[in-house]
Amino acid sequence: MRSASAAEFLKHLRRRGLTWTLAAAIVLLQVPLWLGEGGWLKVRERARAIDTQQALNERLQSRNAGLLAEVGDLKQGRDAVEERARNELGMIASDEWFVRVVPAHSVQARKPHE
Repeated sequence: MRSASAAEFLKHLRRRGLTWTLAAAIVLLQVPLWLGEGGWLKVRERARAIDTQQALNERLQSRNAGLLAEVGDLKQGRDAVEERARNELGMIASDEWFVRVVPAHSVQARKPHE
């Protein structure tokens, strides 16, 4: 009787051992999937980081577009102010030469009567 129950116990232990071995193998195979370098948790974390960075990039791109528009306005404004100063006030830059061409009929109009 003892040998029959011992054999049965060993058979039961082997079945349970095989079950636990397979369960441990499944768990060990799952560990890299969840916690490894390319695991699900790291992928989700990096996906969130990418979403955060993309949102920041969009905000910075809209800010940069606004700054570029402002720079363009300032450049156009400066050009407009410079053009007006040249035409109305006779502005000459330090690296420019000024040459005035006077029409002939205005020279004759200013000559004293001979």
